[in-house]
Amino acid sequence: MKKYIIPIISLILFASVSGCQKWKGEHTEIYSYTPPAANPVSDKAPLSCGGGSTVSAVKGTMLSGKTYTVQAGCDLVINPLDTLLMQPGVTLNMGAGSSLIVLGTLVSNGSKNQPNWITIPGITKNDAPGGLAPTADPAYAGKWKGIIGGPTCNLMVLRWTHVEYAGLTEGDATSKLADAGSGNQYSILFANYKGSFIMEDSWLYGGVDDPIRISAGKVAIFRSTFEKNGAIGGDCLNAKGGTVGTMAYNLFMGTATNGQKASNKGQAIGAPQTNLVMYNNTFVSGGYRQQQSGRGGCINYEEGAAGMYYNNVAINCRFGYRVVGNPVADVAHLSYGNNYQWADSLSVANQFYPTGYITQPQSTDIPSITTSAKYLPTNYQLGSIYDGSDVVQKNNPAFLNFPLPTSGHALSQYSAVGNFNFHLQPSSPLIGKGNTGIKPLITVPLDKIYGLSDPTPPGADLGCYQLNGTGNQH
Repeated sequence: MKKYIIPIISLILFASVSGCQKWKGEHTEIYSYTPPAANPVSDKAPLSCGGGSTVSAVKGTMLSGKTYTVQAGCDLVINPLDTLLMQPGVTLNMGAGSSLIVLGTLVSNGSKNQPNWITIPGITKNDAPGGLAPTADPAYAGKWKGIIGGPTCNLMVLRWTHVEYAGLTEGDATSKLADAGSGNQYSILFANYKGSFIMEDSWLYGGVDDPIRISAGKVAIFRSTFEKNGAIGGDCLNAKGGTVGTMAYNLFMGTATNGQKASNKGQAIGAPQTNLVMYNNTFVSGGYRQQQSGRGGCINYEEGAAGMYYNNVAINCRFGYRVVGNPVADVAHLSYGNNYQWADSLSVANQFYPTGYITQPQSTDIPSITTSAKYLPTNYQLGSIYDGSDVVQKNNPAFLNFPLPTSGHALSQYSAVGNFNFHLQPSSPLIGKGNTGIKPLITVPLDKIYGLSDPTPPGADLGCYQLNGTGNQH
């Protein structure tokens, strides 16, 4: 197999504009994508570099039901004008220290009945609360480098796909790419503000630093599940300058820092301002492995980022929803409300509106500032410490199966979904409290294979699971 060469000419994105589809919300430059003809990838031998090389090219179609293996230490590359399509039911076993570098197009088109797997084989999971310590858990060890989308990656789609055990130091795999240093430990990297990163109905398990780093790009991250993300730090979905789109109906369990972060830091010339819409996400026990104080737990807007966040649920997160004042978020173009929080303890309740930040309490939040006089007294100043004893263990969300208040384990030990079920009982106070008038920001192609298949609009119930069965399907 041949080596890849990063081209010196620009890649022309999305050659055809026929069949353009538009969402009724905001949008920019939505094009259809015409895939190349399929060339079956052989599963008869490992995908290897050979000849002493550490890099090998791959393109074509990985066939349904097949298992493919990448040689240990091999950086598998999709070149700028090439496409790799994974049909439903494909398993891609990554070798130790290997990576998948995407300079062209990657589409992992799994299905609900036939999900795809990009993983390391032979590892036993221990997802019970109070199980393995992070230092002993292979989820945080970084067994392979990850999926690395370079500055010419025009389209990356992960649909009904499990990505596991990535985050090894990427070294040469990213040192040649723009916005990527050799010391990165990302499970997934996307670095093209003109390109599209789409993740729907998928799973990301484990990670070392930022499990997903969007240096720039058009994004749509819908109905996915994130577990054990970040060893001692890292934001699960860390979006930097030049990132626009929507994150909705995602479930986060035990992230090291924030679940979703928006920042305009590093905005490249020609790239848009970071603008992210986040709605109907659920965050559980976030922020407890972050070693720096005052950082993270659920949603974070900072440093010139605009957007909105509504209908989200935070359960026992170390810090609540954060709007950062230094460097300040674009508060003139940021709105939020209809967000719920639960605290087992006073220490968690006191950080519903985190000390030192400029998050504005909203009357549509649960608990509501209009019914909790002790919780937010009339003389409360933004960023001040206050007494949250009035809201400790109030408004139980009535999940189908999750212990609240928690007992027997530290909050930091709830890091994987396991047998828990975060669907709502009919008695839940989250039902009917959502704002359905907001609109997603859809900037990616809409397509059943080569794009976003389902831009689910905001739901009437708070969180990622809706009583009517829509939302997250895991």
